[in-house]
Amino acid sequence: MRFLFVHGTGVRREGYDPLFELVARELRARFPDADVVPCYWGDEHGATLSAGGASIPGFAGLPMGAPGSLDGQPGHAGQADPADWPDWPEAPDRADGGWTLLLVDPLCELRVLAELPTEDDGFGIPGAHAPGQAVADRLAALASEFAPEVAPEPAPEVAPEPTASPASGPAAGPAAAGTPAADELATLLAATALAAHLPAALRRLAAAEEFAEACEQAVDAAAAAELTAATARALTAELLAAAGPRALCTADERDRLAELLADRLGGTARGPLGRAAGVLGRLGMRVGGQRLLERRRGALTVGATPALGDILRYQARGGPLRAYLAERIAAAPGPTVVIGHSLGGIALVDCLALAAADRGVPPDLRLLVTVGSQAPFLHELGALNGLEPGSGLPSGFPDWLNIYDPGDLLGYRAAPVFPGDPRVTDHEVSSRQPFPYCHSAYFKLPALYDRIAAALAAAPTTPATAPAALAATPTTPATAPTTRTPAAGPTGGAGPADATAPEDGG
Repeated sequence: MRFLFVHGTGVRREGYDPLFELVARELRARFPDADVVPCYWGDEHGATLSAGGASIPGFAGLPMGAPGSLDGQPGHAGQADPADWPDWPEAPDRADGGWTLLLVDPLCELRVLAELPTEDDGFGIPGAHAPGQAVADRLAALASEFAPEVAPEPAPEVAPEPTASPASGPAAGPAAAGTPAADELATLLAATALAAHLPAALRRLAAAEEFAEACEQAVDAAAAAELTAATARALTAELLAAAGPRALCTADERDRLAELLADRLGGTARGPLGRAAGVLGRLGMRVGGQRLLERRRGALTVGATPALGDILRYQARGGPLRAYLAERIAAAPGPTVVIGHSLGGIALVDCLALAAADRGVPPDLRLLVTVGSQAPFLHELGALNGLEPGSGLPSGFPDWLNIYDPGDLLGYRAAPVFPGDPRVTDHEVSSRQPFPYCHSAYFKLPALYDRIAAALAAAPTTPATAPAALAATPTTPATAPTTRTPAAGPTGGAGPADATAPEDGG
């Protein structure tokens, strides 16, 4: 079985490669003999600013890197400096635990703690660190541990010191490096594509005025526990903000990451946050206004260019990308599954619909899988290149499994748009991440790959064919085939609230 993975809008090489490795690993775990093939199009068919952003009022342009490229800018290759990234839209109500605001303003809880009044009884132990300073010291130690490695100078030979006992050595403190908790932290950072951002996030947080002020306010054990929890959550939010939609992180992974970081800081991410939560609503009302938008217009436009630009470029000149996809699909014989994320799903639907109406799709194409795709919405608008407005799918179009997350504002249902067509099935999943992070989190969900396996197991060897009348004209609304995977709980299974959710269908 050959699987062809087509990425979505805004993805460039540095983001595609780790995503492809993840998808290939999960597919091969279910299909050991699978040939998982990359289909990367971002460089050749993606959007660039051909004049370096010269059209943007008040923007000096992109002075570094090749004209029309976003490479060479501060921060990540192909992106503007994360500090200048646009604020993400507010998440749906399904986001919990204050993360909606943290993902917009990672320092918000620390800022609240710094502003809250405290009562120092004046009976501190002389020479002892204040509780808040102890948290600051642990953060500094963590920053040193994850600092970029520098080759050490040769040390003079000295007699070995006696080995410290576990009670007196450094490992007796919070989750020292080399312990199982530290190993889990490193593994989780790598799995979520956040590891590269940790050194810079630690430096930013340690140098933040809000953190220093919050440490000064933590004068007792209770305040220090609250500070530790807020610091771990702030660091987690900093990591996610730096990675942006490239983060491959579910809500469970995010929460576990905060717990591991809090453990390294000597506390727990589940510590009390009542005082901060009581005033965070006021912070949520802070709006930048027109002047802030004008000042940040250049960074906003540059940061949005890959994602928004790819969509606009495809809608205006999508022929070359569709031709490239058709070439890749026909490149090898044998049973084939095509998987398209976001804009990749739009292009695949267009490509296959046009092929089915013309020369026909390859007979070995077993399944089309779209993930977080806007193709159904565009067809409702009459803006899908491959289909006439209001028409059904042509005869010969393959079976179509459409996977969406209700929290993903860029994911849409397909079955209600093609009612009565047995080839089209929707399947609902949930990463419990807010938008836009849920748009990239699909491929961390085992349910996605399990549902693909179930669809292939249930599918006939030849694609189903719609009746001629159904393919030519729209039909009256009917009950759409939709299955649902329960939202993942802390162990990856169904959460208690989803215990009655239906099982995956065929």
